[in-house]
Amino acid sequence: MTPLPEQLKTLWLSAGLPEDFLSNLSLVGNPDTAVPSSFRVGLAAQISISLLGLSSAYLHYLRTGVQQTVTVEARHAALSFHSEAWYTVDDALYGGEIWDNIAGLYRTQDGWVRIHTNFPHHRAGVLKILGLSDTPDSRVAKAEVIPAILKWDAQALEEECGKHGMCVFKLRTLDEWERTKQAAALVDAPVIDLRYVGDATIPTFGEKTPNMPMGGVRVLDLSRVLAGPVAGRSLAAYGAQVLLITSANLPSLPLLDIETSLGKRTTQLNLSNTNESNSDREKFRSLVQGADVFLQAYRPGGLDAKGFGVADVARIKSGYPNSPQQGFVYASLRAWGWDGPWADRRGFDSLVQTATGFNVDEGNAYHQFSKSQGAESEWAPRPLPMQALDHAAGYFLAFGINVALARALTTGRSHEVRVSLAAVGKWIRSLGRLDPETAFGSLARPFPKRSWPPADEIKDLSVIWNERRGAESMPITKSGRKKMTALRHAAILSKTPVREGLLDEQKERHWGAPMRLDVDAPVWI
Repeated sequence: MTPLPEQLKTLWLSAGLPEDFLSNLSLVGNPDTAVPSSFRVGLAAQISISLLGLSSAYLHYLRTGVQQTVTVEARHAALSFHSEAWYTVDDALYGGEIWDNIAGLYRTQDGWVRIHTNFPHHRAGVLKILGLSDTPDSRVAKAEVIPAILKWDAQALEEECGKHGMCVFKLRTLDEWERTKQAAALVDAPVIDLRYVGDATIPTFGEKTPNMPMGGVRVLDLSRVLAGPVAGRSLAAYGAQVLLITSANLPSLPLLDIETSLGKRTTQLNLSNTNESNSDREKFRSLVQGADVFLQAYRPGGLDAKGFGVADVARIKSGYPNSPQQGFVYASLRAWGWDGPWADRRGFDSLVQTATGFNVDEGNAYHQFSKSQGAESEWAPRPLPMQALDHAAGYFLAFGINVALARALTTGRSHEVRVSLAAVGKWIRSLGRLDPETAFGSLARPFPKRSWPPADEIKDLSVIWNERRGAESMPITKSGRKKMTALRHAAILSKTPVREGLLDEQKERHWGAPMRLDVDAPVWI
């Protein structure tokens, strides 16, 4: 058994959780050889997943008095940080690509930039700035983007795209990043920021003797892409009823949505505030009244503009007829934090890696290793082997929610939980670096290729799911549903194992893999 890292203990104790409960956690394996990287992302995976698992066990203890052990194996945790790559549908890889064909790193006149164009409106906006455009008959190719970006200075392109809300950032060294006003604004930002919102009654979550840590907890999930959805998926695994709210008017990313929606119910509502008589907004207000957790990853200010910011939710909750002081947890994700000149800018994991020095440092370490092996290769920026900031942020969000729920059970208070990708990146850096030989040499274990049939270790760590089309739209006895395999949750609880995969369908009519964003009615069950 591996000794508990001090970084894990620090986060646990800083959240006000009892030190003696740490004895219930067992870590297995060497996280520093679990994935090839000069950053300790294997350790980041094991710590963040362990904190979620142990806090779930603690929440269950507060509700039932039952103690249990939690075990997290390093390689399993590292693979979980790339979970979107390992799932299959009907004995095949799900079609499509995670990345848009022009997304990525490009040379400029004086350096590099990374563009993020996975959403159609972001793609169109970036192309317009570059003087390019798609046509009904053809899409712009990377070969056309290369010379267009090469005409720009990196800083100028970043600033121009920022003016229009586009997702383009300059490649920086760590030193260059630390000299920015945004980095200065994040110096004292905690990786998990819990803020008191107001007093409330102590909740029961509808189940006095729950079988799962989050049994009876209702979670509204208004998040997309990775970090927020990973948090919501994790809460569902620990027993929460998670209702994912999306809009038919917004673009989706099916390749990611299918995997991150496991265990959730899904519905679609139009929350536009252009018409106060919008019936979907009334349905949503009703859902907010009955929710215990409000999880959101909208662009900064997006939900406030729609009337569903923290203060708005507090007002809605105070009008709940059966419990005028009902508490709640409001959990939010941002790319760049809540302070500084970039606080309101959009951002994604790959962009934060690029702007804060990760790609340069990883590129330097790999280039040094390659030279030590006699390889003559040109230096290039190198991304982390997975979207580590996103996944760590997702597990930290869920951990923060657990901490806030534990406080609610003991004090009755409502809390806001804040996590940003930039603060998570700063925390990952604080874990230290590995020398190039350790990071990329013979002891480091590369990820298997995304393939069908899957690699043996992926197969051994996966679980089968059945498609769920909604209790009303499809009887549970009907055949013809899709079958899905996905990686198991990496935290193993001894007495309340997570809910995942195939369950008793007569008892769990609303459980499974929705595989669509519009499976359910917008109601709590």
